[in-house]
Amino acid sequence: MHWRIKGLLQKTLGVLPWGEPLHYRLQRKFGGMRNPRREILLKIDDWELMAKQLHTVGADIREARLMEVGSGWYPALPLACYLGGAARVYTCDLNRLLKPDLMRLCIGILGEVLPRVAMACQVPLADVQSRYRRLLAAADATDPADLSDGVIQYRAPADAADPGLEDGAVDIIFSNSVLEHVPPDAIDRLHRASLRLLRPGGLIFHSVNCGDHYAYADPKVHQLNYLRFTDRQWAFWNNGFLYQNRLRAHQLVGAARDAGFEMLLDTSHARPQRLEQLRAMTVAPEFAGIPDEKLCITTVDFIGRKPLA
Repeated sequence: MHWRIKGLLQKTLGVLPWGEPLHYRLQRKFGGMRNPRREILLKIDDWELMAKQLHTVGADIREARLMEVGSGWYPALPLACYLGGAARVYTCDLNRLLKPDLMRLCIGILGEVLPRVAMACQVPLADVQSRYRRLLAAADATDPADLSDGVIQYRAPADAADPGLEDGAVDIIFSNSVLEHVPPDAIDRLHRASLRLLRPGGLIFHSVNCGDHYAYADPKVHQLNYLRFTDRQWAFWNNGFLYQNRLRAHQLVGAARDAGFEMLLDTSHARPQRLEQLRAMTVAPEFAGIPDEKLCITTVDFIGRKPLA
């Protein structure tokens, strides 16, 4: 599908009272969710990488209290955290999007990767298998809390910057492919709230896909395509279902650092292919002052630590 057609379609659905359920049905039939198994497996891959990257900075999911920003249609990451021995997982979303059928599919797929979960969290496989049996025993439940002995707390509609938790209530706050869809001022507010919600020395982990998401629907454009447009032009093509803030990786990391987090991990790097694509196009004036090596980056994982005092 041409990306402009998708943009106009989503923009139209975004203003209709029945737009959300219709958008979901279109996504299942024609869009990114027409192969949910593939999407869930990709999320499990992302979770495994998150667990390993957290371990490199001395943090473990096992026995940790975590909060996810942006639950989405299925709780793949919270379920994996539960299997890995998390003490509590709060997962928050502005809209109540979770779909029980996708949650059950996710549980089934997780059963295929239990050894990976055990290895990533460095816990006995027998413990992971025991928790998985509890998931299966309650597989007809529609609330993640009922599936997980109360470990997973789904809060939606809820603002992750004001989830109703006490100060210092969590050890790790994380997101996966979410911050690229959040307005810059809301990101700043989230970071300030994270400093309050985290215990001293607690961590944020954010995995961000900061490339043009329209490229997934239209193979004729690449993930830097949206940098051609001025802010005014892009405001027309942006939409509520696929809002993209166009922040670059260094800006996302810098916002967390400016809020007061000490950066422990920043995976951003310029890929040769992206540099070539960027240098073959003309970017909008808003991006003209950013060095090519920073402007072309389309993915980043970063870990920040709250000061101990």
